[in-house]
Amino acid sequence: MSEPVTTFQAPFGTHDVLGPQSAQWEGLVAIFADFAYRYGFSLALTPLFEEVGVFHRGIGENSEVAKKEMYVFTDRGDRVYALRPEGTAPIVRAYIQHQPTTPWKAWYVTPAFRYERPQAGRYRQHHQLGVEVLGTDDPAVDVEVIALAWRFYAALGMTRVRLLLNSMGHDECRGAYVSVLRDFLEANVDQLCDEHRLVWGENTLRVLDCKKEPCIAVTSRGPMLPDHLCDDCREHFERVVAGLATLGIEAVLDPRLVRGFDYYTRTTFEFVSDALEGSQKSIGGGGRYDKLAEQLGGKPTSGVGFGSGIERLLLAREAEDLDSALINRTLDLFVVDTTGLDDATVLVDRLRSAGFATSRSYDGRSMKSQMKVADRSGARLALLIGPMEHGAGQVTIRDLRSENFEQAQQTVALGDVVAAVSNLLTN
Repeated sequence: MSEPVTTFQAPFGTHDVLGPQSAQWEGLVAIFADFAYRYGFSLALTPLFEEVGVFHRGIGENSEVAKKEMYVFTDRGDRVYALRPEGTAPIVRAYIQHQPTTPWKAWYVTPAFRYERPQAGRYRQHHQLGVEVLGTDDPAVDVEVIALAWRFYAALGMTRVRLLLNSMGHDECRGAYVSVLRDFLEANVDQLCDEHRLVWGENTLRVLDCKKEPCIAVTSRGPMLPDHLCDDCREHFERVVAGLATLGIEAVLDPRLVRGFDYYTRTTFEFVSDALEGSQKSIGGGGRYDKLAEQLGGKPTSGVGFGSGIERLLLAREAEDLDSALINRTLDLFVVDTTGLDDATVLVDRLRSAGFATSRSYDGRSMKSQMKVADRSGARLALLIGPMEHGAGQVTIRDLRSENFEQAQQTVALGDVVAAVSNLLTN
């Protein structure tokens, strides 16, 4: 008895995206690419895997992502690599390697990989898009990056989005704050949640990000980072807040907002969708990272950027009942042929060359069968070629969406078919 053939499926925590859903992805990326172009960004493509040190130095070797979620592997040459868990560090590595003219403004769209519990809108292979600006510490650039994200979400039709804003200061003033916070947490450690009661000292700032009630209650009584900013960081933050206000972008100041990676300095921000629930509310975020280039071996270079998850954005649109297509990917024409000759091949090629989205049936199916396929395809017009049309050098055009049969069908000369369908689709 033969062994049963294994049926493979997508790996756990991943998913396939097929049409027509994939048209939503295509439309979303196209809209983002247009915004990036308008804001002066160029597309940057970097490898899906990097030397593991890129992420250990960037996001922090002791971060939750580095310790528990990165996909790390050794290749055949005994080199240790990691699949990309986020988009910023590879862009900064590419900047250091190639030294483009500053300010360098790059945008990206990429898969990202995290070994974590799959949840709504977040998979072990999910997809991100974002922008990065390297080579300037001007607060106006922070405003520009945040504004790009805000306008992009609005272009997707999303109205239930809030912007949370904070400043994490730089090494000196943040370091002084962490010392004060550490003393406070040590005095109240017995009141923290079970997890942070044990690990609060490893990454003290992460306690501020805890969503469990005990930690929220404790840290709400404790010192807040904005109260410990130095004059330079406070001035930088005030200029960001003022710049956003001049653009009519409302920001909610959130002193508890700390980003999960070690490279963030000064401006940090997060976009949340009130159409989503709980931990799924975050749809994007970012901030300034003025020390990351140095951490990766480059010269001191300021940077700022943001990223958004595509799956989470589409989930938020769905939660707002935004079912409108982001891009039109319906067929214009469907060619039906019963001659068995090359007429359909020639006609389809001609129509596609003229700019029409055109499909056809195959395998010598009957007229009735082909018409069913044409109707299901969503095409507006069917172009029929039978023995009679072939002999007369003509094509019969049928409007598949018209209820008036007499008006829905006409026969035109083969040489006039492009003009005829163009007129019908326009009208």
